[in-house]
Amino acid sequence: MLRMLAVGIVGLPNVGKSSLFNALSAGQAEVSNYPFTTIDSNLGVVSVPDPRLEELERVIEPKQCHPAHFEFIDIAGLVEGASRGEGLGNQFLGAIRQVDAIAHVVRCFGGTEVAHVFTDIDAVRDAEIVETELLLADLEILRKNLEKRRKEWQTNAKADKGDKERLEHYLELLEEGVPLRSARPDRDALQEMKALGLLTGKPILYVANVGEQELGGEGLPGVEALEQLGPWPGATEKAIVVPVSAKIEWELMQLEPDERLLFMAELGLEATGLDRVIEASFQLLGLIRFYTLANQKLQAWEIPSGTHAPQAAGQIHTDMERGFIRAHVASFEQVLEHGSFQQLHHLGLLRREGKEYAIQDGDVVEFFFSG
Repeated sequence: MLRMLAVGIVGLPNVGKSSLFNALSAGQAEVSNYPFTTIDSNLGVVSVPDPRLEELERVIEPKQCHPAHFEFIDIAGLVEGASRGEGLGNQFLGAIRQVDAIAHVVRCFGGTEVAHVFTDIDAVRDAEIVETELLLADLEILRKNLEKRRKEWQTNAKADKGDKERLEHYLELLEEGVPLRSARPDRDALQEMKALGLLTGKPILYVANVGEQELGGEGLPGVEALEQLGPWPGATEKAIVVPVSAKIEWELMQLEPDERLLFMAELGLEATGLDRVIEASFQLLGLIRFYTLANQKLQAWEIPSGTHAPQAAGQIHTDMERGFIRAHVASFEQVLEHGSFQQLHHLGLLRREGKEYAIQDGDVVEFFFSG
């Protein structure tokens, strides 16, 4: 099976980052220590909330049912000057280079019971400190890389023209204080940036840790200010911001399911903040879900939107991608209506799809392969 995509939880010290991670971990699956460079970062394998899967389980009644998963990684706190090695700078930057997306926890609650690194609360300032450190780290890496590559380009200028223009464009963006995600990198570009150790191309969302009394409120100043940051300076769209009270989320995770629902109703919450963080992270990575049913096991899988059928099969096992023959496909709605793949086959409603078919969100798929 291919590795799960990972979201790194980052932030300044004492912003509620670890509280959020602990609540995620308690409410979901197993948690273990995961080694990054010279320190251990906590890793949680998290279930993706999925009402469609619950509906399919109710109708199909399989012996086993497994949701899609991905990883949340609690990364050591950052301080100003991390790009120069301050605090846990090198460890922080090394850890964040391993993740696919960033969930940046920003403190938006007041009070003195939890010390903040500054004497006041300013969500935008705090967010910009982290962004600046990532920019400075990228600048250092890219300048060193370009210094080395320019010598190579002198001997093969024509063949390397594309690489040269692309990397020099990245440098121009960084020198202007603009993160590399403003270049809207595609999958290949993201892989290149990851291989180079660059950080600011990674998609980012903000988790606004608000006070208990503000939870569920509208027009929260810290939340609105973070939204206006956009995904990068000058962007027309708003940044993705999920308001959460890490303290309340931890309390919710200590309750039995029925008690949790009652407590949420009292707070006026339709979904936990954790579910909203998970779903927002899933969307941030551009993922969709499809479903398989084999040997009475119903399972959800996450793949990037636009993935073709053989590569989707490879998410289950690499042998299935290599030996892919065809896929039988039905929509989630069709399976709910008719109750089983067998009935859909009998009615002639299953679609036979080949290697060029792009899996759609909500597809229920049976793969055929030689092995």
